Amino acid sequence: MQQKVLILDFGSQVTQLIARRVRELNIYCEIHPYNSEKYNFADYKAVILSGSPHSVRGENAPKIDLSEVKGKKPLLGICYGAQYLAHFFGGEVGASNTREYGRANLSYINHDNPLFDEIGAGSQVWMSHSDTILNLPDNYECIASTPDVKNAAYHVKGEDTFAIQFHPEVYHSSDGSKLLENFLVKIAGVAQEWTPNNFVETTVQEIKDKVGNDKVVLGLSGGVDSTVAAVLLNKAIGENLYCIFVNNGLLRKNEFEAVLKQYEGMGLNVKGVDATDRFMKELEGLSDPELKRKAIGKAFIDVFDAESHLIEDVKWLAQGTIYPDVIESVSADGGPSATIKSHHNVGGLPDFMKLKIVEPLRMIFKDEVRRAGKSMGIDPELLGRHPFPGPGLAIRILGDITAEKVAMLQEVDAIFINGLKEHGLYDSVWQAGAILLPVQSVGVMGDERTYEKAVALRAVESTDGMTADWVDLPYKFLQEISNKIINNVKGVNRVVYDISSKPPATIEWE
Repeated sequence: MQQKVLILDFGSQVTQLIARRVRELNIYCEIHPYNSEKYNFADYKAVILSGSPHSVRGENAPKIDLSEVKGKKPLLGICYGAQYLAHFFGGEVGASNTREYGRANLSYINHDNPLFDEIGAGSQVWMSHSDTILNLPDNYECIASTPDVKNAAYHVKGEDTFAIQFHPEVYHSSDGSKLLENFLVKIAGVAQEWTPNNFVETTVQEIKDKVGNDKVVLGLSGGVDSTVAAVLLNKAIGENLYCIFVNNGLLRKNEFEAVLKQYEGMGLNVKGVDATDRFMKELEGLSDPELKRKAIGKAFIDVFDAESHLIEDVKWLAQGTIYPDVIESVSADGGPSATIKSHHNVGGLPDFMKLKIVEPLRMIFKDEVRRAGKSMGIDPELLGRHPFPGPGLAIRILGDITAEKVAMLQEVDAIFINGLKEHGLYDSVWQAGAILLPVQSVGVMGDERTYEKAVALRAVESTDGMTADWVDLPYKFLQEISNKIINNVKGVNRVVYDISSKPPATIEWE
């Protein structure tokens, strides 16, 4: 039986990072909103309480019954979680004189406490809270402090209950991963058995048990997620898997033909469907990004409904949904971790489509998808492909969609992506693309004044898409690509480079 860790989300924007750090320890974990009914404490070996934008002193403070956990299972409170375990169990939490945000250093550590094993005084941590713990309840002991925060960490005597007011999950906490390892491995005794091979073996068996001898239809995109999902399903059910690759007219230049060719020799049963006209008709006149996503999702489902009826007795629709899609589409109590955007492959199917859903990658992150693919022998070049949004270029064309705009952006995108490959920069970038902006600018070409489109180039580095930094591409490269775009793509006379990180910006502009 796989040992699991439960992370309860109270609305923090960085709860996902806790899961990433836990998974890096080869430990399986799940995030659930604190008020969800989809978890049972009995199923987990340890529990972590996340941060929150709320104050424990507020009238609307998120509350949860911890009677099944506190003192009975290893429990770690982080930031809001730490203040919760103090405030609602007899301690005192008050407003801090100044908002404690940013880097700090631990000036005192109780080295006898296992939570801080092999972590030295002076260790850098990241604070992000406006409240602070003034007094601990009886039988709570302080085990770490910073110059400004006395109760930076504490332990409940006689229990495997610990809490910290800083965020170990963020990069700025230098020993954050070590602290989580101390809690989960040394204190909670969770086995570090979450590996790619383990995932593949377990998932293939789960698919067999779930699907049996039923037929499954899968939408391939040419991307990493759907490809790994296809290979997993193929290992489980073989010829009962029917793959369909839909051309929505919003793919990269020549991608439809290239992707179909790419799957030759992989042993997958793949059918290509060109539905460009249908998608473009659904998008006609739409400018709002959410409406565009929904229109694409509807057309996608309509096409699959039609195609699935051509397969006798098909019962399941497989999707390459991954964990960030799920997390970004679920919120805790409507807080700031509330839905950032809708995902076309999250949320199930309309009633009229009588297919059940199977999502073999639903609980893993992008880098874990790649590791699983590598363990199954998938071509490294395919696994190294940048992520590409399901709605395609529709959300990289700001405003309404026309065939002319799509063709223009396809040319710009091709110059940028091919340039990254030619200059050996592609593999150092996690995701890249071009955005067609809904503005025109004045320019001069030859002796003539122009008034044409502007495009933005975007390149980020990341491990899972939850956070991302813009890539510092060489100026000479950007200069060369800018010149190529302006000289070769009719209708574009200005190129800019996006230097925004996530957060606060998202990777895509829509």
